Amino acid sequence: MKKAPVKISEGGRIVIPAEFRKALGVDVGDELILHMENDKMLLLTRLQAIAYVQEQMSAYRTNSKERSLSDELIEERKREAQDE
Repeated sequence: MKKAPVKISEGGRIVIPAEFRKALGVDVGDELILHMENDKMLLLTRLQAIAYVQEQMSAYRTNSKERSLSDELIEERKREAQDE
């Protein structure tokens, strides 16, 4: 099941169909994270949210053999200190 119509009830509540809850491994009382991106709403479990952020941040990772951001920052601070 990939789609299911849901209605927004009083107080903005929606019911997540049982098949979806089972597929996500969530139960009554579990906390989910609601995320808006590009005018779309994503409902994520905590583990999914962590994986999502890691995926988004992977674009900023560098190969440590090629470049070290911390080393670059240290060198920049040293240069600034010498200029003072």
